[in-house]
Amino acid sequence: MTIFNLGSINIDHVYRLSAMPRPGETLHAQSYSQGLGGKGANQSVAAALAGAQVVHLGAMGMGDDWVLERLAALGVETGAIARLADTVTGHAVILVDERGENSIVLHGGANLALPADLTDRATFGPGDLLLMQNETNRQAEIAALARKAGARVIYSAAPFSIPALREVLPHVSILAMNAVEAQDTFAAFGENLPVEGMLITRGADGAEFRDLRPGQVWHQPAFAVKAIDTTGAGDCFTGWFAAGLSRGEDPATALRYAAAAAALQVTRKGAGDAMPNRAEVAEFLNSHG
Repeated sequence: MTIFNLGSINIDHVYRLSAMPRPGETLHAQSYSQGLGGKGANQSVAAALAGAQVVHLGAMGMGDDWVLERLAALGVETGAIARLADTVTGHAVILVDERGENSIVLHGGANLALPADLTDRATFGPGDLLLMQNETNRQAEIAALARKAGARVIYSAAPFSIPALREVLPHVSILAMNAVEAQDTFAAFGENLPVEGMLITRGADGAEFRDLRPGQVWHQPAFAVKAIDTTGAGDCFTGWFAAGLSRGEDPATALRYAAAAAALQVTRKGAGDAMPNRAEVAEFLNSHG
């Protein structure tokens, strides 16, 4: 089975500062780094490193070839990524102070200009998975196409938006969200949602998967680690969980591997560049019983 990911691709520009600048103030950055980011790219990398076959559906500008090279080196198939002549690659300017607090300016760029012919590159089949997040256009259109072809759709409802969720919900198989987003979803749509399951992450309290058909719930505690950078942790979890489902794992197994991967990821700096591979996750689980 193939995981297709209709997802954002961002270049993260990270500036570390002693404190956040006040209005009108100019500060020298203590350091600068550039890395791979975007919820879509993060999830594609996580799922690929988990061992899944991953095809990324997205768009970039004409430059930044290193991004494609990086995705390919991490195991993501990039042939379905459109290159747009008049649009820049999505990017984020991230300010991080000494306490770890951050401020982010995001420019969607090509992520919000996916071309109409992207649907021609999405060769879904029965048993495939489509991952999506709320950082691109053409979400409902491509989700409907995937379901019609017999694929399951996993929707990460972030950045959270009730209108975006309402549009895509009829085509979703599994909703992936954090606990606050889940509460907002229940408040807006009720608890009798038209989906087969919900993946809910709860930070230090772990995660759960709810199979809404028989009503069964699986809980997974979080692994205790010293977190350095939590950017992309939710994307890591979702990508690994999707990879587990694509291999036919039961929810308990998929949750355990996803939790271990996310625990490893937060001990490293960065987002897409910090995702662990299967060997690292296996070693982590062996050392944690």
